[in-house]
Amino acid sequence: MKKTLLLLLFLCATALVFSQNDPSKKVKKPPIDLYKIISADNDTTSVDTTLSIQKEYKFNYLRRDAFELLPFSNVGQTYNSLAYSFDKLNLLPLFAAQSHHFNYLDTEDMKYYRVPTPWTDIYFKTAFEQGQQLDAFFTVNTSEQFNFSLAYKGIRSLGNYQNILTSTGNFRFTTNYHTKNKRYKVKAHVAAQDILNEENGGLTTNSIELFTNDDPEFEDRGTLDVNFEDGENKLEGLRFYGDHEYELISKKDSLNYAVVTIGNSLSYEDKFYQYKQSSAYTGFGDSYESSDLKTKTKLEDFQAKAYARFDNSILGSITGFVGYTDYNYGYNSVLILDNGRITNRIQGNMVQAGAAYKKKYRGFELSGKGAINISGDLDANFLNAAASFALDEDNKAKASVTVHSVAPNFNFLLNQSDYVNYNWENSFENVKTQELKFELRSKKLLDATVSYTGIDDYTYFTIKENDSTPTPHQYGDRVDYLKVKVEKEIRYGKFALMNTVLFQQAVSGEEVFNVPQIVTRNSLYYQDHWFKRALYLQTGVNFKYFTSYNMNAYDPVLAEFYVQNDQELGGFPLIDIFFNAKIRQTRIYFKYEHINSLFTSKNEYFSAPGYPYRDAVIRFGLVWDFFL
Repeated sequence: MKKTLLLLLFLCATALVFSQNDPSKKVKKPPIDLYKIISADNDTTSVDTTLSIQKEYKFNYLRRDAFELLPFSNVGQTYNSLAYSFDKLNLLPLFAAQSHHFNYLDTEDMKYYRVPTPWTDIYFKTAFEQGQQLDAFFTVNTSEQFNFSLAYKGIRSLGNYQNILTSTGNFRFTTNYHTKNKRYKVKAHVAAQDILNEENGGLTTNSIELFTNDDPEFEDRGTLDVNFEDGENKLEGLRFYGDHEYELISKKDSLNYAVVTIGNSLSYEDKFYQYKQSSAYTGFGDSYESSDLKTKTKLEDFQAKAYARFDNSILGSITGFVGYTDYNYGYNSVLILDNGRITNRIQGNMVQAGAAYKKKYRGFELSGKGAINISGDLDANFLNAAASFALDEDNKAKASVTVHSVAPNFNFLLNQSDYVNYNWENSFENVKTQELKFELRSKKLLDATVSYTGIDDYTYFTIKENDSTPTPHQYGDRVDYLKVKVEKEIRYGKFALMNTVLFQQAVSGEEVFNVPQIVTRNSLYYQDHWFKRALYLQTGVNFKYFTSYNMNAYDPVLAEFYVQNDQELGGFPLIDIFFNAKIRQTRIYFKYEHINSLFTSKNEYFSAPGYPYRDAVIRFGLVWDFFL
């Protein structure tokens, strides 16, 4: 802890030194809007070093707004979902252990860069007992045409309860290049990621009672008994990706353009999920082994795509593609049971075809994309169409419709384990999702999103009657889900009140689709320049609340959440006091998290049944940007 404090003081002092103007060294630096961030879909934004309430919301392990998530007690553990989105349009089933994928970066999450000078971004934040989290990033253009970036996010945190150590690492390398005439472009990345969690199965029944009664003898959470102290699971993945394209026909002038581009992309990803335990835990049922339990499942995924795009000033942008996917999911051995045989592999290949369209005209924007598996053992397709209209820079409306059909995640179809109850092979129907969404973005009025989602053949994990562990099931009826989210900031001088309110309801299928009806977050804060504008100060209080509901439970063997309808949790506030400051390009954050737990009842303070939410804690950190 002393080393951490010394490091923070050193960084703050250095930032203060650099913030002083040296009249003898006047160097004109490029404007900040020349530092570009390019998404996987080639959308470009500029680097933003401002201190805003949105930056406060994103200063966390995931580095994104976690409004719809509820974290577990230790950083690097999983999150329970307070709401759901259906934006992922995949044609291949997702991998196992989805609860460990919150911090796993997929191809669409990768960013590419273009910068006039080298740029370094350092994120640091304290963790829970004997650990820290750091995300260090560096990018440079060696020439106007070639850029590369290196980044590594590492976290190690012991946690306050027994056997919940977390240790994660995300290494990223990206590069992009274009010729001088910009007709040939290439981008590529390598991502190596590992997410390790020690598992304890949650508190014992007696410890839960001691926690909820706020017994003063157990304020040291490490003294509370847990169900076991020897579980561990790990998700690891390595991905290589490359995409290049060439403008075959390029006719451009000041008013019109007609461009034909051809290209292809290749991706190979090798992932595995492993659960191991020193001795069998009776709460998971019978086991084939009494000690040294260990099960590993792998997925090898190779994808190749060839595409052609026609960009025209009148018609817009039209893209068509064909793709090939080879997948291999499973285990090293077949399982022979008295009542049958469970295979060890789901493998095969698929050929896909798809198209996309985009057109802008006088404030209107039309877009659409669709794809289908035209051959292979796994059927899948999706179609998304959207139309938006920008009345002006401050007001924009959008409507979209999405239809998606895909096989359930791989571990719904096939799972093996040293625990007897965790072995199955299923032939489920595709999960079919239809979503209608409306969005309004208005600086003067409010931001609002309304979506209505219908799901047929919904798959989920749950514990059925006379069972002791979760198993996969497919819902025979339809799930209908309404979600309304509204955001509005009210300003008065140097004070502001940022409000985010979410209303949602499972109109049908509520017995398998549990969500809190209301989630709200309100931030009252003050911000202003101090010390002759050398420091920008932001301080205030965050209030978050969600209504009680049948909160999903967590299973460490599967690393998945499952539906339970026996215990209602939630209905408690989360109050944080924060003090943030910006000195030049350095943002410093101090926060007293969950301060209300010092003086309110802990009866409902749970992230999942058996897993208490975090106690009050003071945390600090910073984001430091260097532009050389």
